[in-house]
Amino acid sequence: MYIPEAFQETRRERLTALIEQFSFGALVSTHDGRPCASHLPFMYDAEAGLLLAHMARANPQWQSLTDGQQVLVIFQGPHAYVSPAWHRSSGVPTWNYAVVHVYGVARLIEEQDQLGALVHRLTAVHEAGQDEPKLIEFPEDRMKSLLSKIVGIEIDISEIQGKFKLSQNRSAEDRAEVVRQLRKGGSCCGSSLAELMEAT
Repeated sequence: MYIPEAFQETRRERLTALIEQFSFGALVSTHDGRPCASHLPFMYDAEAGLLLAHMARANPQWQSLTDGQQVLVIFQGPHAYVSPAWHRSSGVPTWNYAVVHVYGVARLIEEQDQLGALVHRLTAVHEAGQDEPKLIEFPEDRMKSLLSKIVGIEIDISEIQGKFKLSQNRSAEDRAEVVRQLRKGGSCCGSSLAELMEAT
């Protein structure tokens, strides 16, 4: 990823926060000689240095992950258009955004017990915010049938890149006005981006 120095984000806590908040990522690999992408909910295990997910067995992408090829997972955070009218000094139309790219080698999880444990773990993470978290409770034969339709993916992370383009190359006055306009717009994405800019 092209990252000008002003927009490079290397603080692990900020990269982790973006991955966890915007955990629906795009898994990119090569399949049959062509780029291929699947959009999946991920769990980041920072302590183990792993990304975890699963995909439908009917999805052919997993078949290319058996050869140890390096994959890329893209997590896109908040983003919004920035008008030159929001700058006191001269400017051009642009876009502010935050993204994290994670590189690593994927390993498939197909053994039933390991796959079941993965599904329970992923479900627990995503149910944690519910008022009454509901975990998977199916009869053994039903669970076996469901697990046969998916493939688990564990990505051993080799590199994490962060690009937070948040008007760092503008004056403090321009940045403050961009934040004000983003909040004024009222969109969820704009508000989240304004918060990120204020924390930078």
